[in-house]
Amino acid sequence: MLEIIDLPHVNAALNGVTIVCLAGGLYCILNGKRDQHRAWMIAALIVSVAFLASYLTYHFNSGLAKFGGQGLIRPIYFTILIVHILVAAIITPLVPITVYWALTERFPRHKRIARWTWPLWMFVAVSGVVVYVMAIHWFPDPAGPYYGGSHFHE
Repeated sequence: MLEIIDLPHVNAALNGVTIVCLAGGLYCILNGKRDQHRAWMIAALIVSVAFLASYLTYHFNSGLAKFGGQGLIRPIYFTILIVHILVAAIITPLVPITVYWALTERFPRHKRIARWTWPLWMFVAVSGVVVYVMAIHWFPDPAGPYYGGSHFHE
C-alpha cells in the first residue's frame, strides 16, 4: 500500500508517463494520425488529472519536500521551481480549453491554442521531473524524509 511519503515518486512517474503521451500525441498529429493523436492526448489528460490528485493529496498531508542543495545549485533549483510553478498555473486553464475546442470539433481554434498549450504542458511535465530528481534524489534536505532512504526518519 502506498504511503504519503511515496507520492512524490508516484508524481514523478505520472509526469514521465505524461511526457510519453504528449510526445506520442505530437508525433501522431504531425503525421496525420488524428485518431491516434486524440487517444494519446486523452491519455495525457487522464494521467495529468491523476497527477494533480496525487500532488494535492501529498501537499495537503505533508507540505513540501525541502531542498538540501547549497551554493550555486540553490538559486538554479529555485529558478527552475518558480518557472515550473508559474507555467503550471498558466496551463491549468489552457489544457481544458484546448481539449474543449478539440472535443467540440472547432479545430482551427484548437490548433491555434494547442500551439501554446502543448509546449507549456511538456515543459511542466519535464521540469516537474527535474525538480523531483533535484529535491528528492540529488539534493535532499539532510533533516528531511528522503535523506539516505525512502521513508521518514523517526
